[in-house]
Amino acid sequence: MLIDPKSNQVRGVAKLNKKDARSETGLFLLEGPQGLKEALARPKLIVDLYVTEEAANRHADLIEQAEAAHVSVQFVSDAVLKVMCDTNTPQGLLAVCHQLHVDLDDLLATKPQLVALLANIRDPGNAGTVLRAADAAGADAVIFSANSVDAYNPKVVRSTTGSIFHLPVVIGADIAETIAKFKAAGIQVLAASGGGVSLPTVEKAQLAKATAWVLGNEAWGFEPETLELVDQEVAVPIYGAAESLNLATAASICLYASAFAQNVAD
Repeated sequence: MLIDPKSNQVRGVAKLNKKDARSETGLFLLEGPQGLKEALARPKLIVDLYVTEEAANRHADLIEQAEAAHVSVQFVSDAVLKVMCDTNTPQGLLAVCHQLHVDLDDLLATKPQLVALLANIRDPGNAGTVLRAADAAGADAVIFSANSVDAYNPKVVRSTTGSIFHLPVVIGADIAETIAKFKAAGIQVLAASGGGVSLPTVEKAQLAKATAWVLGNEAWGFEPETLELVDQEVAVPIYGAAESLNLATAASICLYASAFAQNVAD
C-alpha cells in the first residue's frame, strides 16, 4: 500500500490537477466509480488505478473488472488519495488516464450532424454538463475553444459522469477558424444567444440540418465578431419570472431541439 503523501509518485499524480502537467504528459485524472465504469470499457486508456481499501470493498466489481483488463491497481491510504485528488472528500477511486481528444479535421471527415462548440466557456461544471448533455442528445462531438476551460480539468471530467469517453472532444480550437470549417463542410452554425429568434419559431426542417451550436461565455455571452460569423442567433424563450437560464440548461434545450428534429420522423 502507498502510504507516504510526500512520495514522488504521489506528487507526480497530484500534479495532474494542474493544466500544465496535463498538457506536458498527455494524462488526466478521473475520480469516482461512475467515470471509472465508463473508462473500463476502454481499459487501454487507463494508466494506473489508485484505490483505498474501503473503496475496493465497496466497488469490488470494478476492481475485479480492472484487474481482469490488466489495469495496474495500486492500494493507497486515505491520506495519500486526498493529496492526489482536488476534492475535499475523495470517493476512494482515482484513475490516471491517457487523453483522448481528436483533431477538428479528423472530426469533420466523419460528417458530424450535431456538434457543440464551447466559445470561451470558463466554468468547469457548465462545460462538463454541456458535454454530458451533448452525449445524451446523441451529438457527434464537443469542441472546446482555446480560451475555454481545459476539457481535462478534474471538475469538468467529474461533471461529465463518464460521457467524456462516449463522444469525440476537440480542444484548443480557434473559434473563427472552426466556424469557417463548419460552413465549408455544409454544417450550419447557430449561436445560442438571448438576442436571437425564438427557438420555437425555428422550423423543424432547419433544425434537422447538420448543425453546430455555439455557446458563449457564462457572464458576457459572445464576442461581437463571433456573432458576425454565425448563420443565425437563436434564443431560448423564458416564459416565467426567471431572469435567465443557466448556460448548461440552455445548451441542453438547443441540442435536444436539433436531436428531436434529426431523429424523430414526422
